[in-house]
Amino acid sequence: MERTNQFVGQSLAFLDAVERASRAAPLNRPVLVIGERGTGKELIAERLHHLSQRWAGPLVTMNCAALPENLIEAELFGHEAGSFTGAAKTRHGRFEEADGGTLFLDELATLSSPAQDRLLRAVEYGEVTRIGASKPIQVDVRIVAATNEHLPKLVEQGRFRADLLDRLSFEVVTLPPLHARKGDVPLLVEHFGRRMAVELDWPNWPGFSERALAELERYQWPGNVRELRNVIERAVYRAEDPERPIDAIQFDPFQSPWVLGDDAKLPSPANVSVADGEPSIATAAPDGQVFPSSTDDLRSAVSNYERALLEDALARNRFNQRATATALGLSYDQLRHALKRHKLMDAAAG
Repeated sequence: MERTNQFVGQSLAFLDAVERASRAAPLNRPVLVIGERGTGKELIAERLHHLSQRWAGPLVTMNCAALPENLIEAELFGHEAGSFTGAAKTRHGRFEEADGGTLFLDELATLSSPAQDRLLRAVEYGEVTRIGASKPIQVDVRIVAATNEHLPKLVEQGRFRADLLDRLSFEVVTLPPLHARKGDVPLLVEHFGRRMAVELDWPNWPGFSERALAELERYQWPGNVRELRNVIERAVYRAEDPERPIDAIQFDPFQSPWVLGDDAKLPSPANVSVADGEPSIATAAPDGQVFPSSTDDLRSAVSNYERALLEDALARNRFNQRATATALGLSYDQLRHALKRHKLMDAAAG
């Protein structure tokens, strides 16, 4: 399967990290890859493997945070049949699977203390012992590990072994966050946008409008390249006209006027009556129209209430769509979709 997270970028900070990894790749030494989520740590691990003399050997990946603590050691080092409940047969661990190649340990900082002890021995002596076995097995494995934690600080706190950190940190490649990669956002936007357009069988790639590109460059990208890819692909597939530059961007796919949270604002009841011992709440719309809480057609009642809110907000903001979107806590794209759904675009253009 083709990778969607290829190396794309020209900023000095990004190129320096890639170059550091490329120089370390031919050496048979451990490498630590440090970076925030979504910065491409696994891609660096792949580069270290494919540019090394081990390129023809296996590249085995293990996410240390994906397994419960009591299974980590069995997963790393293997186990003999009957060594614990559920161990019906002998199983090779990741070290044995990676023999002659590279073992990539993602989320390294989540390893338990016993697992760190056994990992240190494997790195120092090139041997592992399956759980339940009495004799060690020799393995030839290069370790590449990644984390988004500051490991020296974890050592000071007693949460990570100092001697293990010393053994693994022959080289440390630190990946910059996307907001520090000056000039790379437009390149990544073009890269992921074109890929999505091809996937959708668009005849041409219209690109993004200047306004949308400026908005994309201002955003801080806490999820880095992975988040950017999702935002761009979502914007492309939602675009209504593949011939026109894309102008609508939604950074948060969970943003909605109907999401309830601790600080969600529900309509205030206009009046409360009691019938047959049960309270009935009627909610007043901005224009004074009352929508009862009891209805035989919920969809219609909600639609009518939403339309009333839109009409009132448009009027209060003098039919300025961007001001209306802000007043309602919506993105510009969300507002326009709502206006089209309720056939209010002509009124909004007034």
